[in-house]
Amino acid sequence: MNDFAQAVQALRPQLLRFAQAQLRNQAWAEDAVSDTVLVALAKPQAFGGKSQLKTWLIGILKHKLIDQVRRHSREVSATTPDDDEDIDGLLFDESGHWRTAPAAWGDPEAACGRREFFEVLEVCVEKLPGVQGRVFMMREWLELDSLEICKELGITATNLWVLLHRARLRLQVCLQERWFGNAAAKAAV
Repeated sequence: MNDFAQAVQALRPQLLRFAQAQLRNQAWAEDAVSDTVLVALAKPQAFGGKSQLKTWLIGILKHKLIDQVRRHSREVSATTPDDDEDIDGLLFDESGHWRTAPAAWGDPEAACGRREFFEVLEVCVEKLPGVQGRVFMMREWLELDSLEICKELGITATNLWVLLHRARLRLQVCLQERWFGNAAAKAAV
């Protein structure tokens, strides 16, 4: 095995974690990563060294993840009761003000630069209900546009925005509890 192939294989666990976070299905994630590795090894000359190898592989993987979502769109779009839960009522009063205002987050940019923050974010994303998690990942990590997400999941634009809103509120609560509200994390930022 040459150096390029070894470097690609060494990144496979990281690619798999990324794919699992996006798809929430072990088999689909493994298929997407295998396809990515095959593409990379079939055309090593396509990697021009203009970016890090991991960045290049993630770029390929994003396309393979989108392919998996399209292939399995019926299975991905199944909703759960948690997707329909209106979290607004738990966070806001009748006038639209916070029931309990979130604590100050300090310097979010500094926190986002830390590996530990991304581990907490990954846990929070995994806790999102089914379609909310899918929609959030498709929009924010796979960078699909709204029309494409609606088409793939068979939802309306209004439903998409409601799901994204609820996902973001849940993430805010989770990050507040697990990261920004954590005194140790604040002290390290």
